[in-house]
Amino acid sequence: MENRLGSDRRGSGDPGGRDGRDLVRAPERGRRGPGKPRSLRSKVGAAAAAAFVALAAGCAYFSDEGQGELIFRPVKGVWRGYSADRYSFKDHWIPVGDHKLHAWWQEGERPDAPVVLYLHGARWNLTGSVTRIDRWRQLGFSVFAVDYRGFGQSSDVVPTEAYAYEDAEAAWDYLAKLAPGRPRYIVGHSLGGAIAVELARRRPDAAGLVLEATFTSVADMVSESPWGWLPVGLILTQRFDTLSKIADVKVPVLITHGTNDSIVPFRMGERLYEAAKGRKRVIKVEGAGHHNLSGAAFDEYRAALAELFGVRAKTL
Repeated sequence: MENRLGSDRRGSGDPGGRDGRDLVRAPERGRRGPGKPRSLRSKVGAAAAAAFVALAAGCAYFSDEGQGELIFRPVKGVWRGYSADRYSFKDHWIPVGDHKLHAWWQEGERPDAPVVLYLHGARWNLTGSVTRIDRWRQLGFSVFAVDYRGFGQSSDVVPTEAYAYEDAEAAWDYLAKLAPGRPRYIVGHSLGGAIAVELARRRPDAAGLVLEATFTSVADMVSESPWGWLPVGLILTQRFDTLSKIADVKVPVLITHGTNDSIVPFRMGERLYEAAKGRKRVIKVEGAGHHNLSGAAFDEYRAALAELFGVRAKTL
């Protein structure tokens, strides 16, 4: 079932980051000088040599931490469009081993409002996701949003896939104590959607899962880049293989994606929806991009949340 919009009503308040887009850079191409054209064998040999050199260099750099740095691209500073005076977040600190996570808590309009754990995408920390976080309050929830290790005020270590999953679980357990007895939902945007799927697999006590502009896997994202011809599977350790995991999720799933998403192709959202089992809904946001789906399709969100999760938002 799909909901459609005729135009893109994206707001200007969200940061224009590039989650997942610059995992790799386009190779520079030199010009061939005059002379005899290369034979097919020499071309194949040159390509093989180039691939070998690239992989050898990758093996030296692409450790777990190296890949984590490229995938997450964490920002510690405050997003330039953030204003603390506009929002009523309360700071919380979550212990994770010897590290700590910084989180925001925002109560809903009702004291018994269901709660959302919001997991943001790459690059931007909480301050860069502030408008998306606040919109979930407008949709009828209390919201708990967390910065992974390496982001914002959380511990300054390089994030990795394993760390991100641990961080999400720690935030989930903390939220259970912060809002006991209330339904808890998991919301993930972009890379945060991949983390959200893993959390939903591990914690089936979630009331539901929402994925916004989420990719199928890091390998698939690389295949969309100019480096897609390289066999990255030989060195890739940070896989975030959302597509292979989503069928294991037992809770209701809402998937939203913009048809003009220039970062995570729309067809990835379609593939995730097809692979999800059980109760599910999809919101196809016509003309929308990557960063403001809930703003562009607020009414469609509200209808889907009421139908799938029984959550009703105040009419704005």
